[in-house]
Amino acid sequence: MLDSIGSIPVGAAQKYGDKPALVCPERTLSFAELDGLTNRFANALVGLGVRPGDRVTLYSGNCWEWVVSYYGALKTGAVINPINVMLTPGEVEFVANDCGATIVIASHEKALSIQRVKQKSEVRELVSFGDEALPEGVLSFNGLLAAGDDKFEIVDVDVDSLSTIGYTSGTTGHPKGACLSHRNILLNVAMTALMHQRSDRDTVVTALPCPHVYGNVVMSGAIQNGMTLVLHPAFEEATILQSIQDHKATLFEGVPTMYMFMLNHPELESYDLSSLRCCTVGGQTMPKPKMEEVEQRFGCPLIELWGMTELGGLGTTFASNGPVKHGSIGVALPYIEARIADTEDASKTLPAGEVGELMIKGGIVMQGYYGNEQATRDTIEADGWLHTGDVASMDEDGCVFIVDRKKDMILTAGFNVYPAEIERVVAGHPDVALVAVGSIPDEDKGELAKAYIVPKTGTDPDSDDIIRYCREHLAAYKVPRAVQFVDDLPKTSTGKVMRRELKTLD
Repeated sequence: MLDSIGSIPVGAAQKYGDKPALVCPERTLSFAELDGLTNRFANALVGLGVRPGDRVTLYSGNCWEWVVSYYGALKTGAVINPINVMLTPGEVEFVANDCGATIVIASHEKALSIQRVKQKSEVRELVSFGDEALPEGVLSFNGLLAAGDDKFEIVDVDVDSLSTIGYTSGTTGHPKGACLSHRNILLNVAMTALMHQRSDRDTVVTALPCPHVYGNVVMSGAIQNGMTLVLHPAFEEATILQSIQDHKATLFEGVPTMYMFMLNHPELESYDLSSLRCCTVGGQTMPKPKMEEVEQRFGCPLIELWGMTELGGLGTTFASNGPVKHGSIGVALPYIEARIADTEDASKTLPAGEVGELMIKGGIVMQGYYGNEQATRDTIEADGWLHTGDVASMDEDGCVFIVDRKKDMILTAGFNVYPAEIERVVAGHPDVALVAVGSIPDEDKGELAKAYIVPKTGTDPDSDDIIRYCREHLAAYKVPRAVQFVDDLPKTSTGKVMRRELKTLD
């Protein structure tokens, strides 16, 4: 295993040289070019006063500049703070203040939206991508690159030192900064590559956001292992399908909604997807019928994975050359432990088949939440076990089955109802392209389940028929009491459905 994240492009350049490393709509970079550009940017950052341990915030969608900035900052020994592109200027100011950022690097649009960040934080410099004219006080990324030297001596860092502060989504108040070491990230990248047999024979197409831990592991896994990374700025069905065909991709990686939209695309059968050897899906549980449909229509295995910000990437998945159980998020990564704990007593491990909280232990577990000792103690037990907040069970083979997020649970007349369980059933209806389940208040029973459904193209589903279908497959108290057909569902930057926003569709 490498000593630091910043050394990833260095080793890759030595091994793979002029092979294409990164393909973006506006530019393709070889491994050698990527290493040289990250060196240039590292020199520029040092020239701006960045020192080891300084926080560098990265606020942009997917682009070649994002990748160069990420590794360039880490080569200097700085701590990277990659943030969700959907954050508002006010949220960016909070994050920059919370982690003590000294430099913010952003896309042109985002840089203009946060010009006041220097007045409201310790940020010294704001750097903008692009060639557009910039207001006073905003530095040009391209200008910094042009002035930089493409030779740079990577700063030596302790593999257990802080490398990344990744902020959680903040669905219950202000987001928390998960502190991740170089070891956390490097181990995750290495073990994910091992499980999925990622190598220099692979080309991966993805639109997963690089700031997100799933997208980040895909990015670093590709670069470290000599893969060609075809990186899209956003997901659009036809564009992705065409990209898989044009680049003869061996891997596509995404969240369930991406696969649902591709399955629903009227021209799906016209694309040649025969180069694919494997696809991965994570971010949310995916209904088994849809997974089987993907495998049948894409002609390759679909492997589920599960992870979280606090792990710097994956925690579980299946080996691509081993047995796979649909409906399961897989087994713990090598060198990592997973268990199902009693929700009332975390020290008690439940036997196979029983439902409790999924807990993880090992070298991928974060150091803690930045500046928040109480939240750290609440999340990581004294013996190192991390509370994930996911309700799950484990079978005799160590395969984990997610029931749902604890915070998404619906309480109906004293019964626990999990949206994901209902979604898995509704997704099996032939007229359903995409479904999400939320709660609605009820005077007698407290809460009831409501299904929000995007119909398949060319169908005209009926709500009564959907409810009848659910009654055939679910206990009576789990059946949704209301169905609403919608054009789309509210999603995060990764394409994950935001259940808490479903009420805005009413």
